[in-house]
Amino acid sequence: MPDDIAQPGSSHVENSPDAIPGVPRNPIEYAALERQLVRKVDWRLMPVLVLMIVLNYLDRNALPNARVQGIETDLGLKGDDYNVAISVLFAGYIALQIPSNMLPTRVRPSIYLPFCMALWGIVKDFRGLVICRFSLGFLEAPFFPGALFLLSSWYTPKELATRTAVLYTGSLLSGGFGGLVGAGVQYGLNNVHGLLSWKRLFILKGIITVGVSLLSIFILVDFPSTTRGLADQERAIAIHRLHRHSGTVDEAKGPILQGIKMAIVDYKVWLLTAIIITKTSAGAVTSFIPTLVATFKFSAVQWLLMVAPPYVFAAMVALAISMSSDKHSERYFHLVTPLVAGLAGYTIAATSTALAPRYFSLFLMLGGVYGSYDISLAWMDFLAIPRPLEKRAAAFAIANMVGNFAQIYSPYMYNANTGPRYLAAMVANSVFVFASICVATVLRFCLVWENQRLEAAEMAGREAEPDSKPGDVVQRGPGGVVRLRSGFRYTL
Repeated sequence: MPDDIAQPGSSHVENSPDAIPGVPRNPIEYAALERQLVRKVDWRLMPVLVLMIVLNYLDRNALPNARVQGIETDLGLKGDDYNVAISVLFAGYIALQIPSNMLPTRVRPSIYLPFCMALWGIVKDFRGLVICRFSLGFLEAPFFPGALFLLSSWYTPKELATRTAVLYTGSLLSGGFGGLVGAGVQYGLNNVHGLLSWKRLFILKGIITVGVSLLSIFILVDFPSTTRGLADQERAIAIHRLHRHSGTVDEAKGPILQGIKMAIVDYKVWLLTAIIITKTSAGAVTSFIPTLVATFKFSAVQWLLMVAPPYVFAAMVALAISMSSDKHSERYFHLVTPLVAGLAGYTIAATSTALAPRYFSLFLMLGGVYGSYDISLAWMDFLAIPRPLEKRAAAFAIANMVGNFAQIYSPYMYNANTGPRYLAAMVANSVFVFASICVATVLRFCLVWENQRLEAAEMAGREAEPDSKPGDVVQRGPGGVVRLRSGFRYTL
């Protein structure tokens, strides 16, 4: 399998960094400075984004945890009312995906993302649950695709899957933390001074979210050319290391509508979007994990405590798989293998309601579907070619927008009348996982064909536009012309 980038210090990249001002020509010196830069960016970017996504999903998962704390009874919810409240969040979430993810190409992400985060922490209107959930989804829309876009503006392909996994691990851990926090509030604060536990839960999460968002403004980075606190040499290396992998840099801004068009007409974007929507359809079980655990007939506190271990397991799986994927520069098998385990989990859940196999199935479901979810997101960066930045931002938004359509219809598969087995939902989830495996297989064959085309173009000695550097390769398509660095290959 051809490698999509060269290792730091290799002759392919570091023979000479093209005599760029501020970039050392000595490969050993360059590699050392690059490692220092990556560590610096890691410490400024990753802890903040992880904390933000933990709070994002804590807010989002407050309702599933509140369900076992009695919110349905307190608000008089009947029939499919709970399912409507779950799905309406994603109606608002989807509505803002593309426009919200194009804004960071023109404004500072370090201000934009925390601002949106503060707003979603404020929306806690108990007077109308559906209005509250829709508003929350509308305000959460910018964060996740925006965070992925920001990561891809700093990290190379061999670094991206691991960082994406660290980010997404935050969402998985929030599922476990949400249960633990809910259990603590339920145990110690329920009906204290007449305030029910689920109301305290909402208020507590809202206050923390707003506070963290204000602090994030002063810590988050923007783009390599605009981030404060970088030395001139660090800035030059940050820009150069991205340029050497794709032939262009994020700072070369183009028309926004052209970037959206390039993403829309790229079939690779839509294949990966199909993988994401099928995985998300099966992964909607997370909104019902507390409900499934509640079928074990324990107390409310015990239910909430039992929610945490499957999420922690999925987070560990996600990190291990992503680190292995980056190390071996491989995506397909790291994506498909966990999905097979997830398929086994849904099968077990469909055939048994006994405590041990049912609880074990939760580990397989979450570990299989969400343990490999970040591989799909890391793959997106280089299926978006990976620049110009407008196309990459649009590609992330399209995948996230279409993928979350699943969150609108999938809650209705878990009709209360079908519990405790929820057979129809588990069968449907098995079909979704199998479909995801099939689409991933098709995508891999397509990328093999694309790599053959790139190799043929290089062998034929084709060059891009007249101002291209020697060795550049042009890829033309209905969305426009993209110049790729010689030696670029899609990661399989």
